[in-house]
Amino acid sequence: MNESMGGTDGGIVVGSPQASHPMMGLLESPEYGYQPLRQGEIRKGVIVQITPNEILVDLGLKSEGIVTSRDLERVPADFLASLQVGDEVPVYVVNPEDRYGNVILSLSRAQLAKDWERARELYESQEIFPGLVSSYNKGGVIVHIGSVRGFVPASQLDPARYRFNRDTRETPWAELVGQTLQLKVIEIDPERNRLILSERAAIREWRKAQKERLLNELQEGEVRTGQVISLADFGAFVDLGGADGLIHLSELSWKRVNHPREVLELGQEVEVYVLNVDRENKRIGLSLKRLQPDPWTLIAEQYQVGQLVEGVITKLVKFGAFARIKGEEEIEGLIHISELSDDHVTHPQEVVHEGQEVIMRIIRIDTERRRMGLSLKRVADPRYADQDWQAELEAARQEATQEVEEETSGSEEEQTDESGSEQTLEV
Repeated sequence: MNESMGGTDGGIVVGSPQASHPMMGLLESPEYGYQPLRQGEIRKGVIVQITPNEILVDLGLKSEGIVTSRDLERVPADFLASLQVGDEVPVYVVNPEDRYGNVILSLSRAQLAKDWERARELYESQEIFPGLVSSYNKGGVIVHIGSVRGFVPASQLDPARYRFNRDTRETPWAELVGQTLQLKVIEIDPERNRLILSERAAIREWRKAQKERLLNELQEGEVRTGQVISLADFGAFVDLGGADGLIHLSELSWKRVNHPREVLELGQEVEVYVLNVDRENKRIGLSLKRLQPDPWTLIAEQYQVGQLVEGVITKLVKFGAFARIKGEEEIEGLIHISELSDDHVTHPQEVVHEGQEVIMRIIRIDTERRRMGLSLKRVADPRYADQDWQAELEAARQEATQEVEEETSGSEEEQTDESGSEQTLEV
C-alpha cells in the first residue's frame, strides 16, 4: 500500500493524486503562515548572507532563496553597496524551484516592479514630481523614476526652453542633462515598457497655482522683477514667476515707441511697475516708464510758448508730422498739417520727411496731457519779433549752415546740396 502511495510511512509525494489532500489547504491557510511561492510575485525577505557572487535571502521557507550574480549586475551599485546582512528587502520570484531545488530570486526585478508601481501612483494622482535628466536624443530627454526609463518628448518640454533660440536649428536638450525638471506622468504602459512624462503639463499646472498666488499678493504700485517672454505689436508680456503681466505699448517709454522690440528683447530681465491688478479677469498691467523720471514734469521750466527749438521729424501721418526735440529723447510734439507751410499741403510728405532736421517754434504746451504743438510756418512769424526770437533764429540758422558746410565740403555737387539745405532752413 505504501508503494502504491509513492512513498513510505504514509508520506505524500507532490504530484501524486493525494497532493491535493485537504490538509494542503489547511497548511496554506493564514493561520499556519505557509504560502507557496508563485513565479512573478514579490515577497519580502531577510538577507542572511552576502558574497561577491550571490545573496541569500530567507523567505521563511525550508531553504534560502538565491539572488544570482547576473541579477546583481543589474542592481544599482549604490543600492548594492548599502545592503547588509539582516536587511529586509523585496525580492521577485523568478523560479520557485529550479532543477536543483533552489529558489531563484531577483532584486532588480523587484525594484523595477516597485518603481513601476510608483510611476502608476504618480499617474493616478497627477502629482508633480522632480526628475533628473540623465540623457537626451533628438526627440527629447530621458528621465528615470528609479530604474524605470521615462521619456519627455520635445513637444512636452517647456516651450520657453527654445523660445529664445529661434534663430538656430540646434535644440538645447544637451544643456538639460543633469538638470532637475518638474514633471507629470501622462502615459504609462508597463507591458510595453512605455512611460511618457511632461514638463509642459507640470508647468501649466504650477503656473496656474502661481498665478492665483500672485494675483492675491500683488499690489498696485510695487516693483517686481520679471523676464520678457513675448513681444506683440500692442506690447510686451513679462513673466513675474508664474504669472504673465502686460506692458502696453504706451507704458514702455515716455517717448514714442512703434514696437516693443525698440525697447526690449526676448529673455531680457527687467524691473517693472505694477500698474493694476484685475483679479476678476486675472490680468496684470505693468509699466516700464513709471520707473523713469517723467520728462514732462520739467517741460514748463525748460520751454515756453514762442520759443524756437531744433528737432528731428520722427513720423508722418495724414494730419501732420511728429518731431522730437533735439536733446530730449522722450519729448515729441506735433506739427499739424496746417502749421507746416503757408501754402496748401495735402500730405506732410510734400514739406518734410522722416529723419529731417528742422527748426520749429513752440506754439502750445499741455503738460497734463503731455502734448506739445509745434510749427514750421511760424518760425519767421513777425508777431514774435518783439520777443527777440529773430536773433535766436539767426543763431540757429548759422549753426545749422556751419554743420552742413563741414559735412558737405569738397565737391561742387556737395556744395549744391549745401545750398539746398540752406534754402530749406530759410523756409
